[in-house]
Amino acid sequence: MTNSKQAKVCVVGSCSMDLVVTSSRRPVAGETVMGESFKTVPGGKGANQAVAAARLGAEVVMIGCVGDDHLGETILNNFKENRVSVEYVKPVTDMESGTAHITLAEGDNSIIVVPAANNEVTPDYVQQAAEAIRSSDIVLIQQEIPAETVAVVSQICVDANVPLLLNPAPARAIDADVLKHAAYITPNEHEASVIFEDMSLQKALRNYPNRLLVTEGSNGVRYYNGEEEAVVPTFKVEAVDTTGAGDTFNAALAVALAEGQSLADSIRFANRAASLSVTKFGAQGGMPTRAEVEAALS
Repeated sequence: MTNSKQAKVCVVGSCSMDLVVTSSRRPVAGETVMGESFKTVPGGKGANQAVAAARLGAEVVMIGCVGDDHLGETILNNFKENRVSVEYVKPVTDMESGTAHITLAEGDNSIIVVPAANNEVTPDYVQQAAEAIRSSDIVLIQQEIPAETVAVVSQICVDANVPLLLNPAPARAIDADVLKHAAYITPNEHEASVIFEDMSLQKALRNYPNRLLVTEGSNGVRYYNGEEEAVVPTFKVEAVDTTGAGDTFNAALAVALAEGQSLADSIRFANRAASLSVTKFGAQGGMPTRAEVEAALS
């Protein structure tokens, strides 16, 4: 499982600040409840995946936008502390940094995302950073940035013969060309039902053999290997905070694939990383190092 080469991972996506409230239960509409704690922690699916990949030993370049504000400064400093290249992370002056408002209650999370500066990750902006995309071993992208930007990145990847890992979260309809161009697509069950609303999961899996990997929470990851449906089981742990588990999974999957590990081994590596991530607080706070994942797998 030891990496023979350092993976070069390019992440295109969102950078935000997570504003996290912990409470024993969620308020219903019109109700006020007393919370237990409040924290601000760097987040955003793109940023989370970039940090997770760097902790797992990859050389990581982030392409994204923050506001020219104190939150943006904190996000940039956090990238630097985690050895993520910020050459292509632009502070935009006319918009605040993106935020995610997260409520942790009853063992799960609910989230409201305000994209703000993340909407400035435009097709023009990624074209300016295209060299970083072309020189990567794999590109990782999500859907907290404009849909047209995702489409442009997918085309750059195809033209440069660089595999694209599309994490289609949050769920929305996806252009057919983007699905065709993506080397790997990693929805959860809900996201899969939105993307492939006109077909059964079984049919969708068969249409994308060894490419569509559906995460089913504690049940593991389901895909069609060309002959049959396969499920790579997850690892049972006591969850403290599930925020960021999906981001850790996608980052770990990208790193393992870029290193040349088989699909099944890459999923197993990603499942182990994700299982470790939920044992600590915070999307990035729980993201494991390479050594921690390898120790847990051995």
